[in-house]
Amino acid sequence: MSGPKAIILSNDETRRALTRIAHEIVERNKGAQHLALIGIHTRGIPLAARLAAKLSELEGVDVPTGMLDITLYRDDLSEVAHQPIIRETQVPFDISQRRVILVDDVLYTGRTVRAALDALIDLGRPAGIQLAVLVDRGHRELPIRADYVGKNLPTASSEVVKVKLHETDGVDSVELWDLADLRAELR
Repeated sequence: MSGPKAIILSNDETRRALTRIAHEIVERNKGAQHLALIGIHTRGIPLAARLAAKLSELEGVDVPTGMLDITLYRDDLSEVAHQPIIRETQVPFDISQRRVILVDDVLYTGRTVRAALDALIDLGRPAGIQLAVLVDRGHRELPIRADYVGKNLPTASSEVVKVKLHETDGVDSVELWDLADLRAELR
């Protein structure tokens, strides 16, 4: 069995990247008032919760968080699965008059973010929308960019960025895999 070709972010590096993103959010928004963080399933949800906790620690305000399922908004839904798994969207607050920060683990083609924007707009009209990602790997197919990035990682299209988080995987790390090696690992 082969493994990842590189460990891009360790546990400590992941923590530091999220701390830096939180500071950048505070700086850009002149505090954390009127912000909300919405994580995109699956790993965007724990990342949003971590960022909200860090913002609360820095600014002394509770920043509401939510979770967004974009499955039915995908433009490749028929290619993903015959019976796609629908997860829960839970945004227990009014997004109107808030600056919403969408949170995801990896920004790649931009299609997930486009779907998230569509899903979010169906919930209301926020004062503004920003995007925070742990890793931006390039290869955009749509004119979408992140406002906050933990790590810019130029990749080949034959590579896969695999994010592991303590909440979902028992460990924090970002790994770079060759697609063929990852497929062999999953068999």
